[in-house]
Amino acid sequence: MRVDIYSREEAQGKHTYLAVPEGKPIPEEATNTDWHAEAQRVEIDDGQDTLPKYHIDQPLAQIGAKGYAITGVSQQF
Repeated sequence: MRVDIYSREEAQGKHTYLAVPEGKPIPEEATNTDWHAEAQRVEIDDGQDTLPKYHIDQPLAQIGAKGYAITGVSQQF
């Protein structure tokens, strides 16, 4: 699966990343004017448990459950 990655700056200079299926809009519940395009067409292999560059755990499971995957609060850097 390929995804598009968005980022936003959080308090204290931390960052959150959002992955959505390639070409799909950010789902309404995650819509935020602070999201900025970070990368397009990032490949996620079926067995991939994490997107380490974006600090997203279980990206395919998250996308399957809610339509997007996001950096967990404990993973923000």
